[in-house]
Amino acid sequence: MPGSYPDLAGQVVVITGGSRGIGARTARSFARQGAKVCVVGRDRDALASVVADLTSAGGTAISEVADVTDSAALAGVRDEVEARLGPVDVLAAFAGGQGFPVPSAALSEERWRQILDSDLTSAFLTIQAFLPGMLERGRGSILTMSSAAGRQPSQANLAYGVANAGLVMLTRQLATELGPHGIRVNCIAPSSIRTEKVEARMPAEVKEQVAAAHPLRRLGSTDDVAQTALFLASDAAAWLTGVTIDVAGGRVTG
Repeated sequence: MPGSYPDLAGQVVVITGGSRGIGARTARSFARQGAKVCVVGRDRDALASVVADLTSAGGTAISEVADVTDSAALAGVRDEVEARLGPVDVLAAFAGGQGFPVPSAALSEERWRQILDSDLTSAFLTIQAFLPGMLERGRGSILTMSSAAGRQPSQANLAYGVANAGLVMLTRQLATELGPHGIRVNCIAPSSIRTEKVEARMPAEVKEQVAAAHPLRRLGSTDDVAQTALFLASDAAAWLTGVTIDVAGGRVTG
């Protein structure tokens, strides 16, 4: 999958959860292909850093500060992106990540609702905000971000697993509904990825143990996920929709 995707040049790409980690890396990868990128998140300074990195390398990038569980805020993001960059070609709904282990008996109703809002409802609202324009133009590529925790039982909390399993079905349902309108919808489900958070919080010996649990004997990189996103968004994947790709080092096999 790594390589050049010339069809992505000039396309407008919106990435939620774009301030750091997988989202930021994906933004950099699209910008290197010549895409015009908007990163969306809540951390204004982190978003500004990503945009500065992309523009200093010759890319076109902007940022929008928004809570992706707020439909009005997302509508505002859509309007700003269309005004500043143009109609959106690729939407990567990557915000989320509330998988910290909690015993199910200790998982409060409030926390359950927060996690489902953060990881599942946010994707629905994001897609809903940008979908009318794609339907009007009869084209578009939508990417959702699930997790290995949504593909098989894990140590993540129950709400996180359920939300991410829901993202897989959301993807399949939308792919079936939107395919006749020229819109593809695909999902990426990473396993253990070396994000800034993992590097900071996971001790070296735990990293070794987690790596050993994967057939490829390493943790994934943010670039592993970003390259998958490029492929799925590009014409190289023009005959793929409703697919979930497990970027999981062989730990999840479908």
